[in-house]
Amino acid sequence: MTDTSLDPWVVALDEFPLTGTVREKFRSALRSAVLAPSSHNSQPWRFRLTGDVLELLADRTRALAVVDPDDRELIISCGACLKFLQVALTHFGEGTAVTLLPNPADPDLMARIELTGPVVPTERDHALFGGIRERRTNRHPFVPDPIPEPALARARAQVEKHQAWLQSLTAVEDRTALAELIAEGDRTQLADRRFRRELASWVHSNRSSSRDGMPAFAHGMGDLASEVGPLIIRTFDIGDGKAARDRQLALGSPALAVLWTEEDRPRDWLRTGQGLAGALLSLEADGISASYLNQPMEVPELRDRVRALLGREGAPQLILRLGRGKKTRPTPRRGVDEVLVEG
Repeated sequence: MTDTSLDPWVVALDEFPLTGTVREKFRSALRSAVLAPSSHNSQPWRFRLTGDVLELLADRTRALAVVDPDDRELIISCGACLKFLQVALTHFGEGTAVTLLPNPADPDLMARIELTGPVVPTERDHALFGGIRERRTNRHPFVPDPIPEPALARARAQVEKHQAWLQSLTAVEDRTALAELIAEGDRTQLADRRFRRELASWVHSNRSSSRDGMPAFAHGMGDLASEVGPLIIRTFDIGDGKAARDRQLALGSPALAVLWTEEDRPRDWLRTGQGLAGALLSLEADGISASYLNQPMEVPELRDRVRALLGREGAPQLILRLGRGKKTRPTPRRGVDEVLVEG
């Protein structure tokens, strides 16, 4: 039975061919990689396995032309998928050599991965792997309990491994300013009919059998509402209501953080994705959920204002809200056989 006949979330991730071939080991680790988060759950990745070398490629057919015209978030998503793959292989004692953007003549080739032999995983490595199956993007309100500083420090350390940084906003005036930028981003985006059409095309009924995109339950819609949700998004400017809700979500979250890099190139976007994935898994291991409020990152003039709010040079990439809240269901994923080409 192949992975495509099973829900990737219920595949036995802890089964690994310790004495298998390189091909078998990569295929097993990819079952974890496909559970990575991505913008609109577009899953914009492909893999090519040739001999003992695995290549990660961007799938530009899944690009979001309106919200992500430069493919910045697409490449971040590929970086997150790469990190999930690395976490799985490390957990099972497999070392890796990863080359980012190895061929300038092939901009779709994101990374080349090779196995380098046995390594001894740490307890934290095992904890990160344990977070893969449990991690969700949690859009529910969070309880107000503060997040322990050691948990934030562990998440920051994961980000910094990939030459990126996670900056928490603690001052009330900074959090309020960021919440206002998030609300302004909602109003700007949802006033754009092209944005609404693109978003609606990735929001599916709760009864949909689609293996990608966002089921309406991920946005808090019941089954009945989910049938008309995409039509409402496409037809009406609901920016004011969304802005008010997201502003409250931001202000009510125990922590708001911005993930940023010193430069703003495809290599930095890949590293952003790797650092993001490491942080999400670390937070999950500590019982903390996350979701995104990236609207200001997707409107150029607002992204500049976030940079000014941080008070440093560099490129803000993502906005995270962190806390503990009601558990949410996983969103669908494509199986390994749908994203892997061999030979």
